[in-house]
Amino acid sequence: MLPETEPLAVTVMPLETRRDAILHLATRADDLGYLAFALTETWSHDTTVILTEVATHTQHIRLGTGILGVWGRSAATIAMAAATLDIVSDGRFMLGLGASTKQLAEGLHDTSYHAPYRKLRQTILQVKALLKGERIPLAVAEKARPLRLNLPPRPDIPLFLAASSPRSIAIAGELCEGWIPFLYPRDRLPEAIRLLHESAAHANRPPASLQVCPSVPTMVARDTETARTSAAWFVAFYIMVMGPIYRSTLARLGYAAEVEAIVAANTGRKPAIVPEEAGALLEQLTIFGTPEEARTRLAQWYEAGAHMPFLALHPNLSREETDFTLSAFRPAPGHAG
Repeated sequence: MLPETEPLAVTVMPLETRRDAILHLATRADDLGYLAFALTETWSHDTTVILTEVATHTQHIRLGTGILGVWGRSAATIAMAAATLDIVSDGRFMLGLGASTKQLAEGLHDTSYHAPYRKLRQTILQVKALLKGERIPLAVAEKARPLRLNLPPRPDIPLFLAASSPRSIAIAGELCEGWIPFLYPRDRLPEAIRLLHESAAHANRPPASLQVCPSVPTMVARDTETARTSAAWFVAFYIMVMGPIYRSTLARLGYAAEVEAIVAANTGRKPAIVPEEAGALLEQLTIFGTPEEARTRLAQWYEAGAHMPFLALHPNLSREETDFTLSAFRPAPGHAG
């Protein structure tokens, strides 16, 4: 049984755009004692606005952007949003950033996606300087007079980086307070954590202070097969629809055969299948099953080195399904999970 004291967070797949469902998820998680709630910004809601509403309806849960892409906002607007959300939430905000994808940067923001590692580093350094109350270290308009925010400094806002490549994981260790892997195999976490810690040590930062917060697709049902079917859809969707990044990352990490099997099983259909020969990948990427089975799988993520996993829920769940899933890991007083 998973101890209820383990740090645990929740998020939702970006395809969930129902504002009332997002608010219900956050408030229910707050009631049940989840430590954090995060939203990813893609091509629908302005995440910072939704999180502001969530802040006014919750009491204890930490609120995060998990993630904001660095191509959609300037470093200044990211810092202003972070400072404002931290003020509105009484210090509960955590900032998550990432390089996002080429398709999203170019196809939505009309911005050229080039030198993503340089862009990540530049944005992180500028945001951190502004949140400390310093003048922004200009990188483009170098002859301009650099400004600072007209707000009290908020240097304690933790910054987390979504990263999957060795180079971006190293940036997280060097500059950030934590790492958010997504669709990253659980059995590959220890090796990546070593890289994270080596990078931190090289930058004279204490490795033990870094938080590893994987975002893990999570499906809980009253029977195993229903939960596995939902987990399979989640994985197949990202591998088949969301560009080449997940396919290439998983292949690099040793799961090329499983990726190929998923691609072959979903050709000419809406992605929904993870065949038996790719079942190992489903086990490595997701948490699924009955409440007891799901808790057992979650415990394996802590054993692999995760400090605070984010349970990434399926879109379009009913309120009853949402409550059932949340209570599986944080049962309400007097109720079994």
